[in-house]
Amino acid sequence: MTDHQPPTPAADRGLHPQPRAIRSGRRGDDRSLAPVLWATSTFWSSSVDEARKMATMAGADRFYSRYGNPTVGGFEDLVADLEGAEAARAYASGMGAITGIVLGLCSAGDHIVAQRQLYAATQLLFQAACPRFGIDVTFVDGTEPGAFAAAVRPGKTTLVFAETPANPKLDIIDLAEVGAIKGPVTVVDSTFATPMLQQPLAHGVDLVVHSATKGIAGHNDATLGVVAGSRELIDWLWGFAVLHGASASPYDALNATRGIRTLPVRMRQQCESALALAALLEGRDDVTEVRYPGLATHPQHELAMRQMSAGGSLVTFDLAGGLDAGRRFVEAVEVARLATSLGGPETLVTHPASTTHVNLLPDELAANGIGPGTIRLSVGLEHVDDLAVDLGRALDAAAATSAS
Repeated sequence: MTDHQPPTPAADRGLHPQPRAIRSGRRGDDRSLAPVLWATSTFWSSSVDEARKMATMAGADRFYSRYGNPTVGGFEDLVADLEGAEAARAYASGMGAITGIVLGLCSAGDHIVAQRQLYAATQLLFQAACPRFGIDVTFVDGTEPGAFAAAVRPGKTTLVFAETPANPKLDIIDLAEVGAIKGPVTVVDSTFATPMLQQPLAHGVDLVVHSATKGIAGHNDATLGVVAGSRELIDWLWGFAVLHGASASPYDALNATRGIRTLPVRMRQQCESALALAALLEGRDDVTEVRYPGLATHPQHELAMRQMSAGGSLVTFDLAGGLDAGRRFVEAVEVARLATSLGGPETLVTHPASTTHVNLLPDELAANGIGPGTIRLSVGLEHVDDLAVDLGRALDAAAATSAS
């Protein structure tokens, strides 16, 4: 078995994403219907020559599991297939993947262009950690046409980084515009969309990254990240990843591979419920703004519908009562849960200013559109009517608290 075998049998290449999500990712075992767990951390070699070959081969999956593992490799093949990529590399978390990209491709003196609307940990990596390594970062409004390209410094900019839909206000970035930038490596964090809703590589983007902990794995039982792109770029990142050490666990890769098998049906149901709940929230007087890409009122709705097949499973809204209302709402839900994650079967509510973006300064929160009453809703698989009742009850409780 070679390490660079095609991720999917040739007969499957013409299939839709749904059957490919089920059939792909079987590296090393093409007869098992279930994903196979290779729990070993190391592999024995039959000769010194074989060991030397495995120790120096990019993507080797039968040498030492920091280098690669057949279970992890199957997951990588599966994501590469769904993203239309030549290869993929899995990491121990989404931030492990993003850090691996930044430190694997950038050196002291290099320059990065990143959008301002980002997951807070990514933003802090760029604005706090990168300067320590001599890497300069320029932040732009990713929704402004031409902003990324205008900030590129020829001969200096190594990386352009975008996130769409962006966390938490679901800003939409024009993938074709990012993909048209030549020179720097272009990267898109597509965690909120998953490969079921958009494929950035099809728009000319060089690398797509996911926190696979979220919708891809989809069951709150795995922590890992993944990057997909050309074989050349992934092999380059592999070399640094071996030194970086943020390698994915085969146990998490197994759970994620199993999760992907239901990703198409999960996303379809979650998108349908999210659209219904977003419309419900728009009709509330105590909700000042609702952000959902599938609603016509979203500022980038037309762009979202051009590059996404549905609006996604996330809804973000702002409560008129501010911090007190936000706190009361997230503590009053009963069907939904107050938790920091997304994309799983359970509906989750999060108060970004207190959790996911708590380390940002007030002006940074404001620049990202995050107010004291901003709520992020990750819609799960519960019956939409039960969720509607639950959200309505919690909103009433929040409004009563604000009025008292």
